[in-house]
Amino acid sequence: MSAPLYQLKAEFFKTLGHPVRIRVLELLSEREHGVAEMLRDTRVEPAYLSQQLAVLRRANLVVARREGTAVYYALTSHQVADLLRTARTILCGVLTNQTELLAALHTTPPREPAP
Repeated sequence: MSAPLYQLKAEFFKTLGHPVRIRVLELLSEREHGVAEMLRDTRVEPAYLSQQLAVLRRANLVVARREGTAVYYALTSHQVADLLRTARTILCGVLTNQTELLAALHTTPPREPAP
């Protein structure tokens, strides 16, 4: 018996729930990247990047290819890039709403406490 879809979705989002993994996926949304390039752009230790790439590989979100001594990574699906763009749009809306709320708080005079 397979896991319910909501449980699989939760596991999927847990995989995405790490800043370095998100940054790697953003980089790969642009184009294929070599590990050396990703190290420069993520500013993490090689072992740590390797660990995060392994998580993304196990989730089948990225694929690696070797060219000589260099290893290059790419997204397994353009839909991952679409998902990141959608998340950005959602976050922009949320932050816009929060900014509007904050502005309203600053412009609304405080109420007098009830006696």
